[in-house]
Order: sequence, then C-alpha cells, then structure tokens
Amino acid sequence: MSHKREKSNPSMPDQAPGATDPFCYRYPHPAVTTDVVLFTIRDDSLHLLLIERGNEPFKGSWALPGGFVDIDEDLMDGAARELAEETGVENLYLEQLGTFGKPGRDPRERVISVAYLALAPAAAQAVKAGDDAAAAAWFPLKALPALAFDHAEIIEVAHQRLVGKLDYSTIAFQLLPETFTLGELQRVYETLVDAEIDKRNFRKWAQALEAIEETGELRRRGSHRPARVYRLVDRERIAYIK
Repeated sequence: MSHKREKSNPSMPDQAPGATDPFCYRYPHPAVTTDVVLFTIRDDSLHLLLIERGNEPFKGSWALPGGFVDIDEDLMDGAARELAEETGVENLYLEQLGTFGKPGRDPRERVISVAYLALAPAAAQAVKAGDDAAAAAWFPLKALPALAFDHAEIIEVAHQRLVGKLDYSTIAFQLLPETFTLGELQRVYETLVDAEIDKRNFRKWAQALEAIEETGELRRRGSHRPARVYRLVDRERIAYIK
C-alpha cells in the first residue's frame, strides 16, 4: 500500500486563501496542552496531586496540573513548567503516559493533551498553588473530588500503567526516600496493588534485585525488632522501562 499523500481536490486548496507560505494550510490547528499525574504515598495510601482551577472553564473544580504548551516549547518542558508554576513541585522525572484528544473534551476549542506520569516521596514535595491555580492539594486515589475535563480517564490510565510496570521495573522506588527497609518497600508495593503480598516471597524477590544494597544501618519501627536498611545502588538510574 502506498503511503504517498493523495493530491488535493483542486477546488479545495491546501493553502489558506492568499497564503504565500507553501506550508500555511487552510486546515484548523488544534491547541496542545500537557497534564501531569503525580502520585505519592501518604499514610499508607496512594495519593495524587490536584489543583483547583482559578479560571473558566470548570472554575472551582479540581483538575490535574497542566496547561497550554508554548509555540516554541518542548512538550516535556511545558509539562514541567506548568507543574512548577501551579504547584511549586520541580525536578521530577516525567514519563510520557499518552495522548488524549476526544472532540469536545475541552469546551473552549479543539484541544489535544499529552499526559505525563510522575512519582515522588511525599516528604520531598511541599506544594504551593500558583499561576492560575486557586489551590493545590493531595487527594487519596480512592476519594477523588469531581474532576474537570477528562482527567478521571487520564488518572485511571496512569494508575493502570503504574501497576502494570511493577513486575518488570523498579518504578516504585521513586516513592521511597533514599534509605528504606524491606518492610517499607513491601508496604509501597502493597499500597500500589491494593492487596497484601506474601512477606517471604517478596523479601526473596527484593534481595535478588541488583538494584539495592545494605547500608549497614538498622531501623526500628514501633515494638518490632530492628530491620536492615537498604538503598539503591544507583538512584539516578531508577528504571522507567518502556
């Protein structure tokens, strides 16, 4: 099958009337936005960061951090900029999640959004609303408010991606501080899959990972006996395997 572009109908030229630039087409251009789904764990529960919209449409509703991409801006740069401007959160690894472009998803105009997934330890992220966000706050995934646009769908896809990558990557380590016990690591995994995991099998799996090493320290939690403390061998190479 040929992939050569078919000739246009002579009565419907590609160029806008009067255009001199051969690449100035008559077709309307959709706007492009980015949205960021940022997960963390607080009180042994999976949370995500939302902003309260300060402007119409959906003024007063909660939504994912995000906004329009500047004409000369890279998509990921736009996502990072909007996240920082609206919530004060910076310097996170962003993984492209997918593209969402159903007609009518934004009442203003035809808008296509490129969504990104990010994870962070809760203690490392103090949030502060800014730009056109009236507020910024963490919400439990199981108790989200009504959301603007199609952001509920985007969040569902992000959670499925996150859970789906647990078996073949170390993505969950993004939710941990620099040092941790195997018990703390297991609680992260149990929170993400919303189920208990066999302790013996999990520890056998974790200790077989080449990604972690003992620090030589011990940590006590409550009345439990001290547990060995671990860290990532190379934190800069946490595997976001595609």
